[in-house]
Amino acid sequence: MKKTSLIILINLSFFAGSAVMANEIDSRQQAYKALGASDFSADRGDTLWHKNFPDPKDSSKQRNCGTCHTDNLKNKGKHARTGKVIDPLSPSTNAERFTDPKFIEKWFKRNCKWVVGRECTPQEKGDVLEYLRDK
Repeated sequence: MKKTSLIILINLSFFAGSAVMANEIDSRQQAYKALGASDFSADRGDTLWHKNFPDPKDSSKQRNCGTCHTDNLKNKGKHARTGKVIDPLSPSTNAERFTDPKFIEKWFKRNCKWVVGRECTPQEKGDVLEYLRDK
């Protein structure tokens, strides 16, 4: 009986965490639509995620989101410049991802500036969240 209760509790925790993540992604996307974004596309998010941008300090080098986060979002990443370990970005692996709107916005601002060379638009942010939602 105890084993069954534990399994049920673990499953409920997973689904509750997934619901929080989904709700925050939905909330962020609604905020982006209020700023003029249209429907979001996982395909556009995928394209932006994998697009290479020139390193502003060394045009012979390029970077994309996977430079630090890796192409497998269930794995830990590592910042290309500092070497700092980055927890997995996949919400299915890391239940803390996409649950705090301030954290989401902070890292969009920093990462877009570092990778793209500018802040991402509300459309781009919503598309990337749509891409990452089910990873």
